[in-house]
Amino acid sequence: MTAILPASIDLVGSAVKLTPMSASDVPGLYRALARREVFEGGYGGGVAALPTDFDAFQAFVAAYYLDGDAPSLAWTVRILTGRGESEIVGATWMGDFDLEHESAHIGATAYSPARWGTIVNPETKLLTLGLAFDHGFGRVKIQADSVNSRSRSAIERLGAEFEGVLRRDQKRADGSWRDTAVYSVLADEWPAVKARLEQRIATIASRAH
Repeated sequence: MTAILPASIDLVGSAVKLTPMSASDVPGLYRALARREVFEGGYGGGVAALPTDFDAFQAFVAAYYLDGDAPSLAWTVRILTGRGESEIVGATWMGDFDLEHESAHIGATAYSPARWGTIVNPETKLLTLGLAFDHGFGRVKIQADSVNSRSRSAIERLGAEFEGVLRRDQKRADGSWRDTAVYSVLADEWPAVKARLEQRIATIASRAH
């Protein structure tokens, strides 16, 4: 199957809904993400990139998610709260599309600290990975700052395979250089990874009742 570029659409799970990011989402994203503990793991370039106020955060979102010439998709992550209502709890992105080599990258993912370790990340990855593989991609990369043990653990729990570390790969906002830990999921691995994610989601959901 030849890879094709996914459309910018809503992705809806049992507890999480991803909607194409828009400027109207910025206030909710600000409440969820403009926190030191979110940025200090490497998000956005590290803690030195933490916006100092709402206007700075608005500019950050525009540059980090909504600008750029290369095709990419950015979603606002919402947790469904019942009665058709939802709460903004994070953001995620898909890009670096290489249709010839059938590869893509899921990154720029962050959630409110109140949602760490919950159903939000596994279901977000179930939806985004599913979109990529349904569109013919053979490899999806997921990566993190090599020193971010929390993010790396979350990636490993998804079932992604560790590929190695790219040394001195990206400059942080404070001018230091980060090493990047690279993981991936291949199309042949997706059925097992999908089943694992679905089981995790069902287990978390059952504990909530």
